[in-house]
Amino acid sequence: MGWSKPVPSRPVVAVAGATGAVGREMLLALEQRGFPAAEIRAFASARSAGRKLPFAGGELTVQEMTQEVFAGIDIALFSAGAGASKQFKDAVVGAGCVMIDNSSAFRMDRDVPLVVPEVNAGDLAWHSGVIANPNCSTIQMVVALAPLHALTPIRRVVVSSYQAASGAGQAAMDELYEQTRQFLADERLSVEQFAHRIAFNCIPQIDVFLGDGSTKEEWKMTVETQKILHAPEIKVLATCVRIPVLRCHSEAVSVEFAAPVSVERARAALESAPGIIMMDDPADSVYPMPAFLEGTDDTYVGRLRTDPTVPHGLAMWVVADQLRKGAALNTVQIAEALLQ
Repeated sequence: MGWSKPVPSRPVVAVAGATGAVGREMLLALEQRGFPAAEIRAFASARSAGRKLPFAGGELTVQEMTQEVFAGIDIALFSAGAGASKQFKDAVVGAGCVMIDNSSAFRMDRDVPLVVPEVNAGDLAWHSGVIANPNCSTIQMVVALAPLHALTPIRRVVVSSYQAASGAGQAAMDELYEQTRQFLADERLSVEQFAHRIAFNCIPQIDVFLGDGSTKEEWKMTVETQKILHAPEIKVLATCVRIPVLRCHSEAVSVEFAAPVSVERARAALESAPGIIMMDDPADSVYPMPAFLEGTDDTYVGRLRTDPTVPHGLAMWVVADQLRKGAALNTVQIAEALLQ
């Protein structure tokens, strides 16, 4: 059963978890994109109530998020963690408000669309009050896969991700800064946010390990890709690694197709696809790099080439800002699509 209440052209919008790294980026995206909100409200936990957050040349006062605060709100952008999303879902939907949730709480629920607007905005037609924002590493990959899958069906994807500290939140970013300082000062490193130190290191574990030896992050990339592309037959093998980068995730993606796809056809499809910028001139060492793409909104693709190890294969390098396209921006784009 779909959602019967239309979203007004100038909705009242709430950002839940507004004081976190993604929540602050949501507010910034709403401001920068001129989202046509009648009003923006900022919600967070009781300890953050009363804080002032800059917005559109003024300030928003953070309100404590309770079951009652969603009355009169049309769209709630949630980035307060899966626990909070589950806790407040009924209150949000019961108030006639659409929840766009950035957590993993509802992504694989059969009645919840999992949406990347450039790829499957049509799935918004069957939401029942909750729309899920995919995992950050999945979002940028499916943006790049979708135009290729439209050329010829994809059979298999092998991806190695190089994921920034921002994917684990503001505290993880702060720890990367502090550990780097401690390392350079020859001090003892304080390790709290990750299983091991992140400074000058790579950690081949994101989220918990599952029974088959993969991690939950790697599982997410598999099942979310299949759901978003409406292609449960696509096989995905992911290896997800945390690296000492602040904001942008990078991915080495190898794609096997059902039939031949030339580099030229793939490049043309990627260049014409929404939300993608090609940075691919090996002769001049031009390719996407996370250090130079912080704060950008697009998904960047480079190193496009043939994969000779499979019958019909291509390889590419994909980079996007985790806080923007990987989280806050995609959530705001879903809200924009609802208005359309």
